[in-house]
Parts: sequence; C-alpha cells; structure tokens
Amino acid sequence: MSRRNRRKGASSRRYYLVGVAFAAVAIAIYALASSPPGGKASAGSEPVILYVDQGNGAVNGSNFRTMLSTATSHGFNTIFFQVYRSGTLLFSNGSLGRFVESAHSQGLEIFFALYFTNSTQTIPLSIFSDGEDGISLDMSALPVGAQITLFDYLSSNYPGRTAITTTDPTLPLTPDLLVLETYAPGDQQYIHHGMVAGVEVAATSSRQDYDQQVGYALRNSDGVMVFDYHGLVKAGY
Repeated sequence: MSRRNRRKGASSRRYYLVGVAFAAVAIAIYALASSPPGGKASAGSEPVILYVDQGNGAVNGSNFRTMLSTATSHGFNTIFFQVYRSGTLLFSNGSLGRFVESAHSQGLEIFFALYFTNSTQTIPLSIFSDGEDGISLDMSALPVGAQITLFDYLSSNYPGRTAITTTDPTLPLTPDLLVLETYAPGDQQYIHHGMVAGVEVAATSSRQDYDQQVGYALRNSDGVMVFDYHGLVKAGY
C-alpha cells in the first residue's frame, strides 16, 4: 500500500471518529433534555411526582391535558391530583375516570389526593373504582390520632396503593409512598432513603436552586414530589 493510500485510510478513520463523537454529544444533550427535574435520568422505579393543588390553581377538564403535557415535558412520571378538598369531592366519577384515562395515555401514573382540614371529613368511597393508581392522604392539619384512623380505614378498604404527604417527620404510619414535605432549608436533615422528599417551587429562589433541590432529593431519598403545578408554571421553570 502506498503512503498516499495509508494516509487516506487514516483520514477516513478520523472522520469516522469525529462522527461518533458528534453522535455521542447529541445523545447526551437529548438525555439531559429528557431527564426529570434536577437532571437525573429516571430509573423507572423512583416516583417523580407533580402535585396539583386545586386551591392554588384549578385544573379541570379544560386544562387537564395541558397539565399532563407540562408533567411529561419536565420528566415527571406520577401525578398527585387533588380531587377532594375540605370535605368536598370536586369531580364526578365520570370526570375522574376520564382524567385517569388521559394520564395513562401519556404514560403517567395518577394518585387521587384527598386534602383534609378537620376530623369530621371522611374519605369519599365512590372514588375507589375510578381506575386511579393510588390514593394519597394530605392530612397534616389533623391530629395524629385522626390521621391514623383515616389511614387505617383506607388501608383496610382500598385495594390500590396508598400514599401520605406530611409535614411530620415522626409520623407513625407506613403507606406505600410516604412523602415528607421537606420545603424549608432546615428540612433537608430529614431526607433519607425509605421516604420521598418534597420540593416547593414557591420556596426556591431560581431555576438553578430548584434543580439543585430536586437533584438532592432524588439522590438522597426514594423519589421527589414537587409542590405544585401552579407554582411551576408561574415560575416559568
């Protein structure tokens, strides 16, 4: 083989290697763009939860799909959708079933979140068969005894998965998903594996701060819950 031919072969290899490098960079950029909040690729088992609080901004049939689009574009895989607030069921069973179908069509799990404000309020039994992936009890405003009663009732009568969102790191309850609302800077001391940590968008100072908090939660607990959809949209993250 002549020297000219050998140089041509080396040049071809260089072009090949450059092409591979560009392809690798493109794949890395795509992976980052597709990652959940905080830049961590989903392992498929960690819940990356977006909480929808109806008290901050209503989500209903007119904008539910927009919310789902926001969730998927930000890397969430689970929605905690508030359907019960202060003793009132906000939607009919037909509407709830359609919400579930829409979420599942986007590859998202959906838990119905029940927000309790006093001990006289009860779990609405009619939602047990609407196809949701689970039910989450949001009941930190209640005495611990009342919380135990509600959770025991749910666990005994509901066939799906259970979740609790709480501000109490010592809460003596063990649902399938225990979400600790670690929103204040000092709350990071309570983040550990065996629970899901929380990030509140309104309590972050910037997108960088938000990403760092979510990344910390994902590294040091069994998932993350972001509170809430309205705050995420308002912040423009």
